[in-house]
Amino acid sequence: MIQSAVILAGGAGARMWPFAEVRNKCAMPVANLPNVRRLYEDLAALGVQRIVVVLGSHSGSIRHALLGVSPEPVFVDQPAGGGTAGAACVGLRSLPDERAVIVYGDVCVAPSDLRRVMDAPGETGCAGAVLVDQPAAEDGADWHVVSLENGRLARIVGHDAGARLRWSGIAVVGPGFARVLDANPGRMMAVPVGGMPPMEPDFAQSLNDWPAEIVAVHAERPVVDMDKPWHVLQANMAVAERLTSELGENRIHPTARVHDGADIAGCISVGAGSEIGKRVVIEGPAIVGDDTRIVNGAILRGSNIVGSRTRLSDYCLVDPHTVVGSDCIVGHGAEMSGVMFDGSYLYHYCEISGLVGASVDIGAATVCGTLRFDDRDAEHRVRGRRERPGAFANASYFGDHSRTGVNVITMPGAKIGAYSCVGAGIVVYEDVPSRTLLLLKQETVTRPWGPDRYGW
Repeated sequence: MIQSAVILAGGAGARMWPFAEVRNKCAMPVANLPNVRRLYEDLAALGVQRIVVVLGSHSGSIRHALLGVSPEPVFVDQPAGGGTAGAACVGLRSLPDERAVIVYGDVCVAPSDLRRVMDAPGETGCAGAVLVDQPAAEDGADWHVVSLENGRLARIVGHDAGARLRWSGIAVVGPGFARVLDANPGRMMAVPVGGMPPMEPDFAQSLNDWPAEIVAVHAERPVVDMDKPWHVLQANMAVAERLTSELGENRIHPTARVHDGADIAGCISVGAGSEIGKRVVIEGPAIVGDDTRIVNGAILRGSNIVGSRTRLSDYCLVDPHTVVGSDCIVGHGAEMSGVMFDGSYLYHYCEISGLVGASVDIGAATVCGTLRFDDRDAEHRVRGRRERPGAFANASYFGDHSRTGVNVITMPGAKIGAYSCVGAGIVVYEDVPSRTLLLLKQETVTRPWGPDRYGW
């Protein structure tokens, strides 16, 4: 049984703009829980007794996300220039033995698959194990892909276009592996012809160099490596589907109130002090936190997760698999499809489709365009690279602590940076940089007018 783990939570998350400016991407909320905490609690529930967390960028967000967890984590700092291999090595050296599961902290994985990869070495007699999957809408050129021989890992290749089997960022390692990490060549050597790996020690290269038998475990549930903003939407919706589908019966706290006039289909979980009011429609399973009010005709389309101290009211519409955070408001006639982080507000007649960061203030009648005139997916720029995501390309992305004025329209794929404001009446065609105020320059014509114009 694996009793030790290392969570790698030090990356800068440059591809996650605009959502990694206020937090480490491993602290990104998934179903209203920071992903690193979800991983930590899942590992602890599987019997892991020693967990080392390797810190780097925005380390405070990781420490805060893990406040109060048990067992108490051991925090170590990622060495400068050490890459993922250096991070794994310093984490592994902090444990009493080298048999451990190494998990990238931005990977969203079901506990059942985590258990299967941890159990695999003992069941097969192999020294190690890796979790692999086949992402439905991603290109192998964006990931570390794997080749297998008789169910065993043959090789991990960096960013090989056309490959369909991906390493998920989870591996079980054993004695001798730390020495292999120490000897990492400083770059990913297994690349396609013409491949251009950065000069950064890569953990996957050390898996290739380890002279041990490594069994490959195929994931049965979706695995999401949260590298870019649309992956956050994928992760949240996958977890919302999983958690709500596991509700076999209603779980209503004794202090919660569910009005007889609410129309509810499917099982619901309702936290302490919360209220489901009359004329509310819930069309499928839903999980509601504490002290939340869903009242006056609010409509939830099912497989929804709603946080604590939130209000959904006045005939708002929440689409299937949408996750709404804590301390949020979705008000009169507002429509939400996607994910809202904590503390965000949607008021009158908004139509929002995408990812809304923390403490975002969406002005009345702000609308997200979701369909281009050419019916194609929007093109995104990620660190200068042109990309068309396989999912959520046409969503809009509102960075943390941003604001919009009334009647703002975002075109498909638009991103608004963190700490930015978009003034009233603007159509956002291009990404708005962080810490930017965007105002509409208006020309007006002033002429004399009065009763004489009407013949008086």
